[in-house]
Amino acid sequence: MSDEDHYFSADPTVAFQRAPVRTSVWGHDLDLVSGSGVFARGRLDIGTAVLFRETEPPAGGRILDLGCGYGVIGLACAVAAPAAVVRGVDVNQRAVLLANENAAALGIADRYTASTPEQVPADEQYDEIWSNPPIRIGKAALHQLLLDWLPRLAPQGRAVMVVGKNLGADSLQRWLGEQGYPTERLASAKGFRVLETRRA
Repeated sequence: MSDEDHYFSADPTVAFQRAPVRTSVWGHDLDLVSGSGVFARGRLDIGTAVLFRETEPPAGGRILDLGCGYGVIGLACAVAAPAAVVRGVDVNQRAVLLANENAAALGIADRYTASTPEQVPADEQYDEIWSNPPIRIGKAALHQLLLDWLPRLAPQGRAVMVVGKNLGADSLQRWLGEQGYPTERLASAKGFRVLETRRA
């Protein structure tokens, strides 16, 4: 059993071992730390790499990194957009710990905060949501996750997500439209779709 089998647990039982990750995103070099029991330990996963390669960074504003893991998406947004204020959210307490440690190491802890969902103020809104959502929690749980957080988009806000084609990206795109969140495909690469969802 891989330690990633535990990554969507609130408190993984696998022994905690940190692992460095070095990557370049939108022209910025990031030296980060991941860990066992957290998604994509020791690497940048393929889907997130596709997301970065097929998009431009946000210009600024209030950003949510939904299902943040060790923080790479939200941290990249904060580094690339000095005017951005970023919230990372994850149920995994190790992920939250690592994401906040990474923000401190990058010198952006004043603009990046990772939290568990219950720690986020109920009235907090976002101009953009960026996510490699946790598809493997199951369709019903994923749908509920998105219905919990997409309403926090500010008027005219958008969400940018990467989803595997074989994990239901196209049906998710249709479902989002049916829920009142028009969604278009920005890119398709390496078996992944990059989707942009708007708040109408």
